[in-house]
Amino acid sequence: MKVKLKVALISLLLPFASVSLRAQEKPAESAQEMADKLANPVASMISLPFQNNTDWGIGAYSGSKNTLNIQPVIPIKINAKLNLITRYILPVVDQRNVTEFNTHQFGLSDLTASAWFSPAQPKNGLIWGAGPALLVPTATNEYLGTKKFGVGPTALLLKQTHGMTFGFLVNQIWSIAGDEDRQDINQLFVQPFFARTFASGASIGGNMELTQNWQNSTTLLFFNPTLSAITKIGKQPMQLVLGPRVPLSGPDSTKPKFGIRAVLIFIFAE
Repeated sequence: MKVKLKVALISLLLPFASVSLRAQEKPAESAQEMADKLANPVASMISLPFQNNTDWGIGAYSGSKNTLNIQPVIPIKINAKLNLITRYILPVVDQRNVTEFNTHQFGLSDLTASAWFSPAQPKNGLIWGAGPALLVPTATNEYLGTKKFGVGPTALLLKQTHGMTFGFLVNQIWSIAGDEDRQDINQLFVQPFFARTFASGASIGGNMELTQNWQNSTTLLFFNPTLSAITKIGKQPMQLVLGPRVPLSGPDSTKPKFGIRAVLIFIFAE
């Protein structure tokens, strides 16, 4: 399991080695310009976010769960008018007392890949993107994944003006293949978001994350307010993000009592 985990992580990180070298050849952007682009999920900018979510008080055994989402975002220029923005989310999960008392699971969860076709030049600050979303059963533990392949549409719409960003992202995934003994997937994800950036590169913002499991008729809803800042280590720009995860609704078996989100985003050139 450890070998598979290392191979998966290395395969995600390798493309960024050459990207980092190219990034240093581009003219430097201001801190606020970087923050504005990071607030836009379909910005034409390569980034490597590490999003860590820690939740406590889950289920009947007051379990804890730490999820590190490795989320590379790679834009592909189709032509002068159209971009394809790809994002991959690979969760690394460490949980205790979630399935039963005195239990522990660690490993990869399932990979979600999204691709948005988006205009290269927004009009009046209005930005949109649409394309497919894929679910790939990469989990290394039966409790951490679905054992199902899934597919469906994803779309987003946002408005940016004078350092303000408002928008929402949505996807719907249905299982199409996989282990017949596991439950089918019919799941909707909706994420409205907002951000206010400043000249220093600091920003305040947040999002709502709603996961609707149509198969079980359950809804899990979080509110995630955040504070963030642009900084550098040497010549490498990055964004630091921190905030609470506030569970608003959900079944007792999966809704935590409280959580914290911390994100480190490495920023590269287009």
